[in-house]
Amino acid sequence: MSDDNLFELKTVAKRFKKGKETISIFDDLNMTIKRGDFLAIMGPSGSGKTTLLNLLGGVDQPTGGEIVFDGARIDGLSEGDLAKWRANNIGFIFQFYNLMPMLNAAKNVELPLLLTSLSSKQRQQRVDTALQLVGLADRAKHMPSEMSGGQLQRVAIARAVVSDPKLLLCDEPTGDLDRQTADEILEMLQLLNREFGKTIIMVTHDPAAARYATHTLHLDKGQFVGKDEPELQEKSA
Repeated sequence: MSDDNLFELKTVAKRFKKGKETISIFDDLNMTIKRGDFLAIMGPSGSGKTTLLNLLGGVDQPTGGEIVFDGARIDGLSEGDLAKWRANNIGFIFQFYNLMPMLNAAKNVELPLLLTSLSSKQRQQRVDTALQLVGLADRAKHMPSEMSGGQLQRVAIARAVVSDPKLLLCDEPTGDLDRQTADEILEMLQLLNREFGKTIIMVTHDPAAARYATHTLHLDKGQFVGKDEPELQEKSA
């Protein structure tokens, strides 16, 4: 595996049992993700996009093949080891934010750090930095019910980056936002990619969102069927 490669999937298969029937999502999927990529993955419903994110995030395990991250295989790790691996390496950003409604913004951002050995003071410093990065330092004590959709997604981004992960996995991160707010969130993801070197994989149905990525892969029936190198919008260049 090249030092430039962060992730590599080799002949990956994923099948599910549904009663007596076996449903195949992937049979022979190969994929390489380089450090510093901002990759958009597009495809119709049922093409395997969410399954792929689950495999990359260690939420699910392949039926066959190899998944190599930063030079080490993660397929076959125990649930406990996978949980530790996710805490150290992966940040998740979801369409519907997945914030805890009973916790304020700062406490939501702190959640991934509770799995680490950081002290309370160290956790607070990281939370403050993450909220400042997304422009919400003044909303630290606000509850989710007191914030707009764009602010909620910024809190979710702060939570995703607070542990300084190597990879951000974004599942339709702008699917619940209006165009202007969506563009603001995508510009923030671009900033994380360009200025902070975060590798980002984003699943999206939105071609306008995909244009913010450095390149796009199209997934259909468990296989990649094309690759685009989009010309970025002037304001995102």
